[in-house]
Amino acid sequence: MTAVAQTYQDHSRAVWKLGMPLILSNLAQFAIHITDTVMLGWYSVTALAASTIAGTMFFVIFIVGAGFSQAVTPLVAAAAEEDDDVQVRRVTRMGLWLSILYGLIVTIPFFWAEDILIAMGQDAEVADLAHIYLQIVIWQMVPALIVMTLKAFLAAMEHTAIILWATIGTAVLNGFVNYALIFGNWGMPELGIKGAAIASLTVTTITVLILVIYILRVLPQFQLFKNFWRSDSEIMKRVYKLGWPIGLTSLAEGGLFSASAVMMGWIGPLELAAHGIAIQLASLTFMVHIGFSQAATVRAGRALGRRDKASLRRGGITAIGMSAIYAVVTSLIFLAIPETLVSLFIDPAEPERATLLRIGASLIMVAALFQLVDGLQVLALGLLRGVQDTTVPMIMATFSYWVIGLPVSYILAFKFNMGGVGLWLGLVIGLAVAAVLMMTRFWGRSVKITPHPSSL
Repeated sequence: MTAVAQTYQDHSRAVWKLGMPLILSNLAQFAIHITDTVMLGWYSVTALAASTIAGTMFFVIFIVGAGFSQAVTPLVAAAAEEDDDVQVRRVTRMGLWLSILYGLIVTIPFFWAEDILIAMGQDAEVADLAHIYLQIVIWQMVPALIVMTLKAFLAAMEHTAIILWATIGTAVLNGFVNYALIFGNWGMPELGIKGAAIASLTVTTITVLILVIYILRVLPQFQLFKNFWRSDSEIMKRVYKLGWPIGLTSLAEGGLFSASAVMMGWIGPLELAAHGIAIQLASLTFMVHIGFSQAATVRAGRALGRRDKASLRRGGITAIGMSAIYAVVTSLIFLAIPETLVSLFIDPAEPERATLLRIGASLIMVAALFQLVDGLQVLALGLLRGVQDTTVPMIMATFSYWVIGLPVSYILAFKFNMGGVGLWLGLVIGLAVAAVLMMTRFWGRSVKITPHPSSL
């Protein structure tokens, strides 16, 4: 059992100690996607647009299954606080089972990716390249979900250093493999977008191996992989019950951004490419908020395991405050140098460079508004998951993103002829509604710890 934080200063130290490795590992993980974007942007604008739409399609399917792995964190954290090693093992195993089963099933639609993208109104050349990319990346689905589940287990056990170093190592490897295979350097064939896909699959597989070896050597007492084939219907139902709303919540948000990419594609390939750049930058800063949210989930889960209402409240305030300060800083940076940020992703010799800079800079200005509302809503989600409250937040998220955010995006972009800027303003409005609803939920109800976690 970990030491119990008492003061706000104690909570700040605890959130920082737990959250910083998670934040840095999120940034390192995102560096893989940034590397793909930068290198493909330098290789070809069409390849960049294709990777944007293909990555979006993959991510939407992936995040639903990731809900099962994210359910592992609060359940393992609560069990660990109660010193129940058997429960820790049962939860993690069934989280892996659900992740693997889901991953195997959802690979099937990707074989018709080109037809799906064309039916969605995407440019034929972009759809063809996206299909080539996805035929390799589909084999990344299962190992990527396994990585998510193992990271969830390690985070709940507060073994976050290995997550950080494994991610940094594979991010560096991804850069070298990308450089070799996209451009044909060091005697390797020039594969373009296919090379980026091979790099992503390679580093994900290596990450699985690293985490499995670490768990076997450092945490052998849990015996996570011994008799792995044995089912546990009771715990599987519990992980499933907690995990599917998390997955659908992530789908609601991820689907919102995916739909925005599709609508941006209706406007034009250049707008879609600029959207991809702006999304990468906004997502990069968002990784820090996710790290704070993950730390909040663990801290809330452990407070739940102790039935410690005071720690839950103070820890929640601390995590929210730290995330809000960071949001203000990043917003100011986005507002100060938007064109400079966008230019990092575009080849100086690109004929359409000026247009891409203009479009991308306007989107970055709107992305500055993202920072606070997106940070608040993901912190609320993290705290709610920590106290195992996931179903109502799922409904709130779906309403905010799809009933409010997406229609407003469409109206501003196409009815008021505001283009990409209008589309992004609609996203900000949807996220703001989600932040208000879910913060109200946590502070009004879920912060009140009840005698049994199952009653939350």
